[in-house]
Amino acid sequence: MDNNVNTETKKFSAKKIVIPVVILVFVAVVLFNAVTIVGPGHTGVVVTLGKVNEGVLQEGVHLKVPFVQQVVSIDNRIRKLEVNTEAFSKDLQSVNTVLAINYRVDTKKSDSIYKNIGADYESVLVTPAVNEVLKAITARYTAEESVTNRQLISDGLVEGLNGKLNDIGLYITDVNIIDFDFSEAFITAIEEKQVAQQQLLKAETEKQTAITNAQAEAEAIKIKADAEAEANNIVSKSLTDQVIENKKIEKWNGELPKVTGNTESLVDVGSVTQ
Repeated sequence: MDNNVNTETKKFSAKKIVIPVVILVFVAVVLFNAVTIVGPGHTGVVVTLGKVNEGVLQEGVHLKVPFVQQVVSIDNRIRKLEVNTEAFSKDLQSVNTVLAINYRVDTKKSDSIYKNIGADYESVLVTPAVNEVLKAITARYTAEESVTNRQLISDGLVEGLNGKLNDIGLYITDVNIIDFDFSEAFITAIEEKQVAQQQLLKAETEKQTAITNAQAEAEAIKIKADAEAEANNIVSKSLTDQVIENKKIEKWNGELPKVTGNTESLVDVGSVTQ
C-alpha cells in the first residue's frame, strides 16, 4: 500500500516539474520566433503566410508574428559581380571580356525585388543585363578601338545598365574591364601592325634627321658665304686710290725698275745713264 502511494507521489512530483519546463520551453520558442534582427547594411522583407508585405524592416531588432511571419534579409551593400562574356566588335572580331560590376539594391525596393524576382536577382536579372548591354556597346567599336577606349566602354556600360535596372531598384555604381581577350589571328595582326608602324616611325625619324642635318649644313655654308661677302665688301670699300698708293710705297724697296718701255723697244736704263 505504501509502495503505491510513493509511486503516485513520485509521478505527481514529476508532472509538477515537467509541465512547467514544457511551458517554459514553449514560451521561449514563441518568443524566439517573435523577434527578428536585421543586420547592418541589410533590410528585412516580411513574408506573411507566403505573401510579401509592402515596406521593409530597417537595421535593428523587430517583432513579428511567430510561426506566421518570416523575415527575408536582403543585402543592400555594394556587391561585386564578375562576368565573363563573349561579344563581337564592329569589325566582327570575337572579344572575350571579363568585367567586374559593382552594384547595390535600393533599400526602398527590396520588397518589390524579392516579390517579383526573388532572392536570386543577380543571376536572373543583373548578369543577363550585363551581357546584353556589353554586346550592344562592343558592336560600336572595332576590336582595336575597344582596347584604346576602355574608359568609354566602362562609362557606356554604367549608363546602359542603370537605364535598364534603376526602375527595378538595382543601381550600378562602377564597371571595371579586367581583360579583353582576342583571337590569336587578331593578336598577330596587331603585333605586325605595331612593328610596321615602328619601322615607319624610325624611317620618318631618320629622314627628318637627315633633312635637319642638311638644312643645318646649308645654313652654315650660307652664313660663312655671307660673312665672307660682307668682309670683302668692307675691304673693297676701304681700298681708296690713296690707300692703294700708300700700300705700293710701303712695299717698294727703293730700286728703280731695270727696264722700261714696251716689248718691241727695250732700253737699258743703265747704258743711258752712262
